[in-house]
Amino acid sequence: MVPGLKEHYLKSHPKLSPDLPQHSKARQTMAPRRARKRVEGTASSNVFSMFDQSQIQEFKEAFTIMDQNRDGFIDKEDLRDTFAALGRINVKNEELEAMVKEAPGPINFTVFLTMFGEKLKGTDPEETILHAFKVFDTEGKGFVKADFIKEKLMTQADRFSEEEVKQMFAAFPPDVCGNLDYRNLCYVITHGEEKD
Repeated sequence: MVPGLKEHYLKSHPKLSPDLPQHSKARQTMAPRRARKRVEGTASSNVFSMFDQSQIQEFKEAFTIMDQNRDGFIDKEDLRDTFAALGRINVKNEELEAMVKEAPGPINFTVFLTMFGEKLKGTDPEETILHAFKVFDTEGKGFVKADFIKEKLMTQADRFSEEEVKQMFAAFPPDVCGNLDYRNLCYVITHGEEKD
């Protein structure tokens, strides 16, 4: 090799290390970065296309609230602090670990959005759920008797347990007459919030 040529080459290409042949180092740094961008870009574009801009903004706000330490990731301590803010103080460590393990890795916003996308993928459209309830609402009043729904949920198809029924009625309590407003319930199931 010509004296000084290697030093001149390395000065003009500072990213290359002198302990590896130049061509193999270039391949090692360039190819993985391109592949990584392609893989990450594909995942991101797919998950972001599942939601409209206002939904993404709502998820971003929820993520920001949950990311208590503001490091860009949701971890067990963030979940513990979020539960505490909601009034649930004694959350078991195992429960928090199970939640974090649902993610394929550290939970940044893209992973958070992907997880919600996967959870919502199997949800029927609002109109389908409404139609299922309307079968029981023969008078078209917009509500059904909570006791009737409880009985159907516990005896038909994918049966609910007593605890699951209690959780549902805790989240969507019947009115003083024992009626369940299924239109609002359907809206919350498909949109995640109550109608104004």
